[in-house]
Amino acid sequence: MKARKGLSGGQYKPLSDQEIKKIHETVLRVFDEVGIQANLPEARNLFRNAGAKVDETTNTVKIPPGLVEELIGRAPSVITLYGRAENGKLDCEIGGNKVYMGTGGTALNVQDPGSDDSRRASLEDIKNMARLVDVLDNIHFYMLNVYPNEIPAKDVDVNRFGTALNYTRKHVMGGVYTIEGVRNVIKMAASIAGSLRKLKERPFISMVTCVVSPLRLDEHYSQLTIEAAQNGIPVAVPAEPLCGATSPVTLAGNLVVLNVDTLAGVMLAQLANPGSPTLYGSVASIADLRSLKYLSGAVEMGLLNAAAAQMAQFYRLPYYATAGMSDSKVNDTQAGYESAITNLMVALAGGNFIHDAAGFLEFCMTASYDKLVIDNEILGMVMRAVEGIQVNDETLAFELIKEIGPGGAYVSSNHTRRHMRTEQYISELSDIEDREIWQAAGAKETKTRATEKVREILDSPSRSFVPDAIRKQFKKEISGIIDV
Repeated sequence: MKARKGLSGGQYKPLSDQEIKKIHETVLRVFDEVGIQANLPEARNLFRNAGAKVDETTNTVKIPPGLVEELIGRAPSVITLYGRAENGKLDCEIGGNKVYMGTGGTALNVQDPGSDDSRRASLEDIKNMARLVDVLDNIHFYMLNVYPNEIPAKDVDVNRFGTALNYTRKHVMGGVYTIEGVRNVIKMAASIAGSLRKLKERPFISMVTCVVSPLRLDEHYSQLTIEAAQNGIPVAVPAEPLCGATSPVTLAGNLVVLNVDTLAGVMLAQLANPGSPTLYGSVASIADLRSLKYLSGAVEMGLLNAAAAQMAQFYRLPYYATAGMSDSKVNDTQAGYESAITNLMVALAGGNFIHDAAGFLEFCMTASYDKLVIDNEILGMVMRAVEGIQVNDETLAFELIKEIGPGGAYVSSNHTRRHMRTEQYISELSDIEDREIWQAAGAKETKTRATEKVREILDSPSRSFVPDAIRKQFKKEISGIIDV
């Protein structure tokens, strides 16, 4: 099967150029006239020294339009999130309208293969999810997707990253929780790379910190953003405004809040370390206004994150996008259509690093083993749509049409053999047999076939991608790390 990644999206544009301009102008007015709350004194000092107006009684920072554009302009337009394959085939070049899709985080619960129930996630699940991701070709990166509930909070960062790095060669991104954890993760990754310099040159880890909507740079997350940026580690700064709850109920109003929030994070990273690789980020969605609960499978989430792709492209910033989740509790029809619709919308809009695209159920609370395999198929189809139709002399095939003529057949032609494995998406999960053959094979539905694929992968011998000597070094030098 041809693995498609890094293809150019941008075919779908929910916003016109004029609408993008109006959103941007409103964003600049919010920065200038309303401001953001920056609760970390160091963050306020960085903005003040750059020329922003700071009110210490309310922690409000007002940033003039020229300064906003100057600080955003310091961030790289394209960054590479590296894998650890020698030929570079697992690298992800994030920026413009190139599209990559993968897992997301961080679910507290897990749904075991073949089950409709959920349980608390553990470190073993990070290992097993990493093993699945490593072999599922349409999942391009591993964003740490579950929280190991049995691990003390102070040790979560290093154990999550350490376990993932040991069981997949794909790029590993994860949310981080403590300053010490950030430092230990960097120390660990530098040991694997050979030095901190080599890690900065080819970062195979990246980190996520959060901007707390609406219009607030949280003290703790600001510290984590500054720490990652000062160490030159790529950092995503997503915001999660919810229509009608933490943003206006209108999608346009949500986009204004989203842009202010994530751009505030981008600017903070650039003030901490100009040129630091930073991803503009969106986890925007709508709220169920009956319960104020976050909805992850709503079509409006697809609209918002597709529009945010256009905004990121307008600002020339790499984009950390969200799509592919479902609010269903099980792998049913709802899970399929919700995941497919939002993944397709955001990918066609040119979302760069589309996380949450594989494996999530139940409002992003549950990571499903079976859904990873099912979503791998959805993502393969989505990326085929992103690739589109190639039109050139070879694909137009005029000489072949002329040769075969009216009433002829193409099945045995060299042209068919050349293109049959690349022109069409070939599914590894879907059933396309006649009913009689399907019944003879057990009349298995998609979820059953997915469960079998999960068990086939996890029952095979596991591979370690971190040498034993380095793992032993981790245990000696880093407090709280389990043998990964």
